[in-house]
Amino acid sequence: MGEPRGRIRSEARTSTRALWAKPRRMARYAVVGLGALAMLFPFAWAVITSITPSDAVLSVPPDFTPEGASLDAYGRLLETLPFWRIVLNSAWIGAASTTLQLVTSAMAAYAFARLPFPGRGALFAVYLATLMMPLPVLVVPLFIEMRAFNLVDTYFALLAPTIASAFGVFLLRQAINQVPREFDEAAVLDGAGHFRIFLYVVLPLIRPALATFAIFGFMASWNSYLWPLIIIKSPEFMTLPLGLATLHGQFTTQWDVVMAGSVVSVVPILILYVFAQKHVIASVAQSGLK
Repeated sequence: MGEPRGRIRSEARTSTRALWAKPRRMARYAVVGLGALAMLFPFAWAVITSITPSDAVLSVPPDFTPEGASLDAYGRLLETLPFWRIVLNSAWIGAASTTLQLVTSAMAAYAFARLPFPGRGALFAVYLATLMMPLPVLVVPLFIEMRAFNLVDTYFALLAPTIASAFGVFLLRQAINQVPREFDEAAVLDGAGHFRIFLYVVLPLIRPALATFAIFGFMASWNSYLWPLIIIKSPEFMTLPLGLATLHGQFTTQWDVVMAGSVVSVVPILILYVFAQKHVIASVAQSGLK
């Protein structure tokens, strides 16, 4: 009698959990959905504003289904600015900055993770300490340095402060530490040195972390405003954030044109994330498993 009663109680508890599991799952999906809507709403509002006629942009209450929607704002954007030149400037500067940061950060991270040398821990602590220094504190000495080398208003001046990244060194060092050292030892038995181990063993195994850092690095360069504002004077070197800032007039602002520029500026980041999404998820999963 005791065994059937125990089985009945177990089945009752299982059925009760099953009844509560579905409402909890639905509540979880509802919370995630609301969070997604909250994140997507600013971008959706920018798209709606960019296709709204100029005389209806500031209407109260706002209209989510504007009448007479058109792409005129995008045409005026191209007429107002040398937009494709600006986008090309931002694109190649972002690509070059990201590539240089990946190279320097990966090499430094390998040294900190695999090469024992005196003062390694203290030097890495100094690297981490630089993360606490905001960019506005550094712009004055950086500008003085660029002026001393006669590099003001050049492409190299835009790239120079982003050649190395303390955050990249930290992120990639953590990823390299997750690679078993047995792989290194096996490569050494095959006659490989540090360069071959770094290039053919470590780098392929930390591709998710490299992809994640590439997205962060490209986004930082693509959205950079303060440093280009200080170091650039000529319109031919203008980047996208500076170009969008010129759309704001002293007395009036064409908000549909501003939002059209904002929408276009988001597209490259979305494309980059779509292609690197698999690696980003893999990097997060590896971090959670560790």
